[in-house]
Amino acid sequence: MPAHRDSSPQTRAVLAALGEDQAQWRYGYAIARQTGLASGTLYPILGRLADRGLLETCWEADPPEGRPRRHLYRLTGTGLALAAEQQQSPPVTANTSPATGTSRARRRRPAVEGA
Repeated sequence: MPAHRDSSPQTRAVLAALGEDQAQWRYGYAIARQTGLASGTLYPILGRLADRGLLETCWEADPPEGRPRRHLYRLTGTGLALAAEQQQSPPVTANTSPATGTSRARRRRPAVEGA
C-alpha cells in the first residue's frame, strides 16, 4: 500500500532526503542528520515505507573494522515516483482540505458580553 498524499511532514522529509540521490544506499544516522528527525521518529517511518514496498533495505556487506554493520535504505521505483510527486504537491495540513488545498479554519464567534 503506497503512502497517501496526506503523509506526515516527517515522512515527506524522509522521502525527500532519500529521493535526492536515488542510486545511493543511505544509512539511518545520515538520514536522521539530514532530516533532523530523532531515531524514535525516523525508524518507524523507514519500517512503514519498507513494508509498503517504497524502500529497499539491506545490511552493509563489508563494514570497516571495529564498526558494526549498518542497515541501509534506498527508494524503490514506486518510492521514487511518490517522492517526486510529493515534491511537486503542497503538503496537506490539519487546516487544509486535501481536495482543494484551501483552508478549513473555523471562524471564531465573537465573545458574548456579560456571559
